[in-house]
Amino acid sequence: MKKYIFIGAGGFLGAIIRFWIKTTPINSYKEFIPINTLFINITGSFLLALITVTALEIIKIDESLRLGICTGLLGAYTTFSTMCKEAVELLSKGYYFSSLSYITNSVVLGLASAYLGAAVARELIPKLFPSHGRNDLTNL
Repeated sequence: MKKYIFIGAGGFLGAIIRFWIKTTPINSYKEFIPINTLFINITGSFLLALITVTALEIIKIDESLRLGICTGLLGAYTTFSTMCKEAVELLSKGYYFSSLSYITNSVVLGLASAYLGAAVARELIPKLFPSHGRNDLTNL
């Protein structure tokens, strides 16, 4: 039951953060690409890789907490379906290049962010939590 509470609480926070970022106007940006959604998905990819690698390889984190952060918070924060909907809207308005650019940037930058998140976790986290073997944060 505990894991469902963590996932629900994380999902609640992730959805609110996504809504806040999605509705924040970026006044100097003049292209058709939905930059707010692109930012959300890129940062979400980075954070998901960083936290997952940290939790599975470096620091033992309570499963409920990990699920709350990764499945709840970041699952609600990132938004693949919104990216798809926005790409289709661009296509239907005749902005073919913008749609293709948006999809390409989303995939390439998302993968690069996930790779960077995993690399940062493997390099930085052990330096922040030096020990012999895995640290244990299961009692959170």
